[in-house]
Amino acid sequence: MTGPARTIVTTPSDRTVAISRVFAAPRRLVFEAHIRPELVLRWMWGPDGWPLVECTIDARVGGRFRYVWRHVEKGDMVMRGGFREIVAPERIVHTELFDEDWTGGETVVTTLFEERDGRTSVTATVLYASRAARDGALRSGMTDGWSQALDRLEALLPALDRG
Repeated sequence: MTGPARTIVTTPSDRTVAISRVFAAPRRLVFEAHIRPELVLRWMWGPDGWPLVECTIDARVGGRFRYVWRHVEKGDMVMRGGFREIVAPERIVHTELFDEDWTGGETVVTTLFEERDGRTSVTATVLYASRAARDGALRSGMTDGWSQALDRLEALLPALDRG
């Protein structure tokens, strides 16, 4: 678990990491915040010091995306992927691969959005090529970066709900 009991990180299998968070917002808004580039740019930063500076998303099955994070001293980190499944506002399945691959190859991410009483639970399960790749990702601090991004999403959602 990271943060003050907000983001829950588990390892359901030897090749997966699951990241879960509950948001006080309707599912449709949380889903939209994951596929609309102008919204993704507002919350999907990496850890502090790694702002997302480029975001292109073609949110359809077969569509592609590209994210560029920039660190003032370390330069750019680029991730690309493609959408395998989009069932609005319930589920997104996509691939991810960093230009400088540090995760042992392409990953498959399944994100589920479940709403109950106006609150939305989001669980992203990342499938790695191997246990070693998963463990390397966990050691990289990626869960801290993900938790920080979800903190930013949580701060953004009230404004979207009003607008």
